[in-house]
Amino acid sequence: MPQSEDTAVAVELAQMRGAIDTGFATLNGRLDTALQRTAQTEKDLAQAEQRMTGDITALEARTSQELNKLDMRVSTLERARWPLPSLAAVVALGGLGLSLWTALGR
Repeated sequence: MPQSEDTAVAVELAQMRGAIDTGFATLNGRLDTALQRTAQTEKDLAQAEQRMTGDITALEARTSQELNKLDMRVSTLERARWPLPSLAAVVALGGLGLSLWTALGR
């Protein structure tokens, strides 16, 4: 090979090496950016998970309190209701007694 061809090949190889180095530098920059964004996203997700966990815990506490209040109200209403079956039996006996009194008294 003549000297000029060797020089031309060397120049082409140097240019290709430069282009490859530039491409790798660009690729490394993009990968670093993607890695930084991924790290930030993971950090944001962890913070969101902590907030959600706190919100869920607070919601569970409020729900438990409300259920306890409702349970107390239901218990109070059950104790305060009229004993309707007993009242019905008393009215029926009163009606039977009145019927007998009317039938025997006349």
